[in-house]
Amino acid sequence: MTTLYIAEDQEMLKTALVTILNLEDDFTVIGSSTNGKTALSDIRKLQPDVAILDIEMPKLTGLEVAAQLKEALPATKCVILTTFSLENYFQQAVTADVSAYLLKDSPSDFLIQTIRSVLNGATIYSPELVKNVLRAEKNPLSKRELEILAHIQHGLSTQEIAKTVFLSEGTVRNYISAILSKTGTRSRIEAINVATQHHWL
Repeated sequence: MTTLYIAEDQEMLKTALVTILNLEDDFTVIGSSTNGKTALSDIRKLQPDVAILDIEMPKLTGLEVAAQLKEALPATKCVILTTFSLENYFQQAVTADVSAYLLKDSPSDFLIQTIRSVLNGATIYSPELVKNVLRAEKNPLSKRELEILAHIQHGLSTQEIAKTVFLSEGTVRNYISAILSKTGTRSRIEAINVATQHHWL
C-alpha cells in the first residue's frame, strides 16, 4: 500500500484530492494539512511514500518543505501540485530535487499515473511547464542584481537598499546601472516590468 500526504491550503481542493486518491486500491492518504509548517512536521512523523505539496501555503511554501525533506527524509518522494508555471519556482523545485512538478489543471488520472511513476524512480514535469521554461528568455541578471531589483520592486530607496544588503550606496547604484543595461531599460520601473514579464522575479 502506497502512503500519501497532501499539503494544500485550499480546503475544498484538499478534500477532493484526499477523496480521489483514496479511491485507488493501492493508495491511502495518511494525513493532510493546509499550511506548510504543519505539513513538514506531520511528514517527518508519518514518513509517507509520497508527499503532494502545493507551493503557496501559509508559514512554509511547498518548495521550502520539499527542500527540507530532501535532507531530512530523502525516501519520501515530493510531488509539487500548483497553479504556477513560473520559471523561478521550477528552478527551486529542481534544486529541491522534487520527483514531479504538475499543474493543478492536469487530469486526475495524470496525477495518479505520476505518483506510481515516481515510486519507480521516474521524474515527471508537466508538459505545459516545460514548454514555458523553454520559451522563457535566459535571465541575464546575477543573484545580487535580482535581490536589489526585488528591493526596488518593494519600494525601497537606494539608501534603504544599501542598508539592507550591507553595501555602499555607490555600489548599489552601480548594480542598478548594470540592471538597466542588461535589461535594455531606462528606468527602474521598466526594469521591474521586464523582469516580471520574463518571470525572473
